[in-house]
Amino acid sequence: MAVKIRLKRLGKVRVPQYRIVVVDSRKKRDGKVLEEIGLYHPKEEPSYITVVSDRAQYWLGVGAQPSEAVAKILRITGDWQTFKGIAGAEGTLRSAPAKPNKQDLFNEALKQAGGESGGAAVTKKAAAKKADKKAETKDDAKVETKAETKDETPAEAPAPEVAAGQSPEAATEAAEAAETSTEPSS
Repeated sequence: MAVKIRLKRLGKVRVPQYRIVVVDSRKKRDGKVLEEIGLYHPKEEPSYITVVSDRAQYWLGVGAQPSEAVAKILRITGDWQTFKGIAGAEGTLRSAPAKPNKQDLFNEALKQAGGESGGAAVTKKAAAKKADKKAETKDDAKVETKAETKDETPAEAPAPEVAAGQSPEAATEAAEAAETSTEPSS
């Protein structure tokens, strides 16, 4: 039986992800495999490559032939050089930089903001709505105070006293008389 080490394609359209597999050469590309020995994601930057080195060495040792693509991957990881016995020829595998901790990012952003807490986190739309509501309430308050000042009697003039037994018409006449007497003549 001829054994090959080749790629098994997974993933979506235009987002390929491969598994490095050991398979009988007569099987389909994505058919039944003997063993999965690694992963290859070419669209990531840098490409994500992992190979179980001891299993790759075993299969190469028993005569499995790597495909061209897998041979290049094995050279990058350094497994091909190890198999061939080439000393001092490590692989050129690049690794992605470590992602910073979210807590550290938050603390750094807080330091840059000057340690001031701005209150609740609010989106721009919510902030704009709040500003509109505040402006409307201020406008309404100004209108109400203007209306109240027009209806109020001056502070110097005391309100006319209404007797307990007085009719509403008489009270109205007394109030009008009091207003005309306190208004300055022009």
